[in-house]
Amino acid sequence: MKKGIIFDMDGTLWDSAEGVAKSWMEVIKTERPELPEITEDDIQSVMGKTMDVIARLLFPTLAPDEQIELLDKCCVRENEYLAEHGGELFPELEETLKILQKDYNLYIVSNCQSGYIEAFLQYYNFEKYFDDIECYGNNELSKGENIKLVVERNKLDKAVYVGDIQGDYDAATEAGVPFIHAAYGFGTISQDVVTINSLSELPAAIKKYL
Repeated sequence: MKKGIIFDMDGTLWDSAEGVAKSWMEVIKTERPELPEITEDDIQSVMGKTMDVIARLLFPTLAPDEQIELLDKCCVRENEYLAEHGGELFPELEETLKILQKDYNLYIVSNCQSGYIEAFLQYYNFEKYFDDIECYGNNELSKGENIKLVVERNKLDKAVYVGDIQGDYDAATEAGVPFIHAAYGFGTISQDVVTINSLSELPAAIKKYL
């Protein structure tokens, strides 16, 4: 029986908000200097949302096509920056991945742009832990649809999704897989779900489902 753990990125594996804000401001200062500063808090407030929604929320004074154009330029620089500098990993991430990999196949599904997950994997040399990845930027599918896609593509008999915000729970429900809440991340969940307060708790929590 093939069992898989599918991870969200931001607020679950790492916090890249500081680097994202810095890289975006490099672009904004050049392309749209009249716009207000984008802060780390601003980035954290929209993490987990699809890129089109982020563009609308962070650049509300621009026309829709201008929002997307600026966002695309920001994301290109963001990927470059994160591949060079990394982000802030949550404690005990690699140790936990090593433990989980012994019994499960590991995956990542995020609402991010193309290249973002790859920057994370490249900087930390984490390609060896993950069997497949998928994101909104590759196909413009919802997170729920991409979770289901990864399950089907990898022929998983059982899977669980690990994420930190309500949208992650909703996506897992849409995909028909159980959910574990990373309560150390950026959000809360309305429903009563299995919760971990650190990554080191995940191997035990996973046994409730897989």
